[in-house]
Amino acid sequence: MTVRKYFGTDGVRGLVGQYPITPEFALRLGWAAGRVLSTKGTRKVLIGKDTRISGYMLETALESGLIAAGLDVGLMGPMPTPGVAYLTQTFRAEAGIVISASHNPYHDNGIKFFSSDGTKLADEVELAIEAELDKEMTCVDSANLGKAYRIADAAGRYIEFCKRQLPYDLSLSGLKIVVDCANGATYHIAPNVFQELGADVISIACEPDGLNINRECGATHLDALQNAVIKYEADVGIALDGDGDRLMMVDRNGQAVDGDQLLYILACHNAAQPGFAGGVVGTQMSNMGLEVALKQRGIDFLRSKVGDRYVLELLRQQGWHIGGESSGHLINLLHTTTGDGVISAVQILEIMVRHQQGLETLLSDMNMFPQTMINVRVSQNKNELLENEALQSLVKQVEDKLAGAGRVLLRPSGTEPVIRVMVEAEDKMKTTHFAQEIADFVEKLAG
Repeated sequence: MTVRKYFGTDGVRGLVGQYPITPEFALRLGWAAGRVLSTKGTRKVLIGKDTRISGYMLETALESGLIAAGLDVGLMGPMPTPGVAYLTQTFRAEAGIVISASHNPYHDNGIKFFSSDGTKLADEVELAIEAELDKEMTCVDSANLGKAYRIADAAGRYIEFCKRQLPYDLSLSGLKIVVDCANGATYHIAPNVFQELGADVISIACEPDGLNINRECGATHLDALQNAVIKYEADVGIALDGDGDRLMMVDRNGQAVDGDQLLYILACHNAAQPGFAGGVVGTQMSNMGLEVALKQRGIDFLRSKVGDRYVLELLRQQGWHIGGESSGHLINLLHTTTGDGVISAVQILEIMVRHQQGLETLLSDMNMFPQTMINVRVSQNKNELLENEALQSLVKQVEDKLAGAGRVLLRPSGTEPVIRVMVEAEDKMKTTHFAQEIADFVEKLAG
């Protein structure tokens, strides 16, 4: 297996000002990508970004690199990640680039790519870009340089695409919705989508200043949304993350509804439709309550590795179309090519309207299993530690004690020197006890 130098599971990401999230690297990355991606003949790449202050710097550097490689650059300004994926297809571009660190704070940023068909780049393409990065940067002849232009109607195009996901015979009229845009890329899109579909919309965290993205708001911080739903007596709350590919919701009682629960609602509704394909894909982190509830409905369920690219990979292998993560990345390949928070919300709202039921009713026959997660900091090789025979023996002992009514998951963090210990069971006291027991053992091994 080839080891990547720069690309992680979701592009290149890090702290702004520290390699590789620097203007110099972004310039070279734009040039390297331009060298690899000019295969279709359109010689056109689109760039969108979220609302981080560092987006201006990285956008300009990427633009210069792409132009030096001879590609034209369409600048979309603030645009959700799934919006970039969609517009890359509609403009028949060679690729789309998103400048975002998703749900992370403003001082982080990242650069990720979409192929011409609106999906994440294939591994071999990312490796080809990395190979170009190791070469001396050159510039095409002046007559062949690319040009930059601004796509003024990008937001409007994407808004119309989102609205089309609700059948024309339905309206959101009568629904009061609170929308939390995390001061991110959906601030000028999501409220308009739901309002134009007929809902009474109350917007919060829709005033980005470059520094407040994801700060105590959005899909990773639901307190503000929960309070607003109660205050305004809303029917439902919608929380998106900084780049708009995650969705979390809040029911009329102010209770949080996560990605697993939303995936269950989507799966049950779609399984009742003609042509439903097979089953549902979750991840190793998906709550066991989702698996049990789907099984009771006769819906197949498989787990992929953590990461929406792995969910998508397994969906394609199985020929299925619905999958997602607990964090709120939800994919329905009948509607989109990637996780899309706004469109996922439109689908959930459609189900609420059709059944004339709130989220709490749609979830009444799903019981989430309690989970306990403990992060253990380690200084040694995480994978070697996880292969320790004594640790594996302890995990098996705990799983035997859970007797099929729970599970244990140990996984290394992809971004921190941490091993995540998760225990899930019907009995909350068992999850706490067993998770702590395993975490203490890992800490002892780590010395």
